[in-house]
Amino acid sequence: MAQAIRPPSAHQPSANSLVSGDGRPHPLQNTLTALTLVLGFLAFISSFFHSFHLLSSWAGLAGLALGGWGQFISATTRERFGLIIGMGAAGIGLLVGMAHGGLFGGVIGG
Repeated sequence: MAQAIRPPSAHQPSANSLVSGDGRPHPLQNTLTALTLVLGFLAFISSFFHSFHLLSSWAGLAGLALGGWGQFISATTRERFGLIIGMGAAGIGLLVGMAHGGLFGGVIGG
């Protein structure tokens, strides 16, 4: 029995693409993914230091906001994977930063 030969598709993923899995460029989605990962990493690492609670809480809040927007407009599974990892780290950083003093701890309301 003969096998059907598929013609080459224009939507094959390129081998050099790290985030875009469908072969098309997604500059806004890739930027949001990268920013979410950076802010999540910053919030997570800075949450280990009690005196950096302002940095960790604000970076975590910004990472969650950007990651949520990125999830809303994401086009590929690879982008969503990076966004979820970044949002998880940002969420941990935000919660620990809130426990150490919050968004305005010591600056407003003494």
